[in-house]
Amino acid sequence: MKRNVFSLSFVLMLAFTLVLAGCGSLGGGGEAEADPEEVSMLTGGTGGTYFPLGGEIAEIMSKNTEKSISAQASGASVENIQTLQDGDADLAFTQTDIASYAVEGKMMFKDAKSDNVQAIGTLYPETIQIVVMKNSDIKSVEDLKGKSVSIGDIGSGTAENAKQILEVHGISTDDIEVKNLPFDESAELLQDGELDAAFITSGAPTGAIEGLSALKPVRILPIADDKAKELSEKYPYYAQDTIPSGTYQLEEEVNTVAVLAMLVVRKDLSEDAVYNLTKAFFDNVGDIKHAKGEKISAENALNGVGIDLHPGAEKYYKEKGLK
Repeated sequence: MKRNVFSLSFVLMLAFTLVLAGCGSLGGGGEAEADPEEVSMLTGGTGGTYFPLGGEIAEIMSKNTEKSISAQASGASVENIQTLQDGDADLAFTQTDIASYAVEGKMMFKDAKSDNVQAIGTLYPETIQIVVMKNSDIKSVEDLKGKSVSIGDIGSGTAENAKQILEVHGISTDDIEVKNLPFDESAELLQDGELDAAFITSGAPTGAIEGLSALKPVRILPIADDKAKELSEKYPYYAQDTIPSGTYQLEEEVNTVAVLAMLVVRKDLSEDAVYNLTKAFFDNVGDIKHAKGEKISAENALNGVGIDLHPGAEKYYKEKGLK
């Protein structure tokens, strides 16, 4: 009889142990906090800013934590959010507008609202650059009607920016020959005369445009002040921006608009893990060699975030006296 009681107790203890183990795993409907040793960071296409900058950020985080962070090329903002939501990556670059759409269940996320994405912080302005060759007869956004125009990868933030900018100029994607191309491929086709214009949302200077301008002169189409104002009134995450003269060998500065780049993270990563990654990055941001590094700081990281901070990131900002 005692043996039976002992056996039953043993079985119950074993079952309880397994339940506890399950609660500490990544299962349980995403309620458990994860602290992976190997952390994946989604960036963007190889011709943009996310990819090279992400490589540097991953290196800084790896060097200053006990984690191994790997930066991976991707289709950028929308795809990155969806991948985080699915739990198939840990960190990602995205645009502030796209992150807001995701958590609010709007636009391209109206049937796939994201509840597993939170912010680490914003990074730098992402300038909307509408690129044409210098000898093109396209002088304004309105001139894009009937032209072959790349609006960025399918599922990218660039594609949504292009649609919204066209909209305030009285144009829709039905009025142009739409091409969904990554930045580097857009640059190649512009050079070969097989594409008339390309929308590129990326920190300026952008590698793909720099490479193109080194071979053939380019122009960036301006966005007039009244259109920029109309755009920001309808979509508040836009701000006016300027591309300085000399960039891409431009003879004059060009007025345009921008959104912000930001780093986001899976909500179910542990507070300690995200705190350590955030601290490692912002405490060593001076090690970034990319031109955008000078615009990135902890002091500016809360500007325009638009979604909830991860508790680990929030802990860091409070510790720094920034929140």
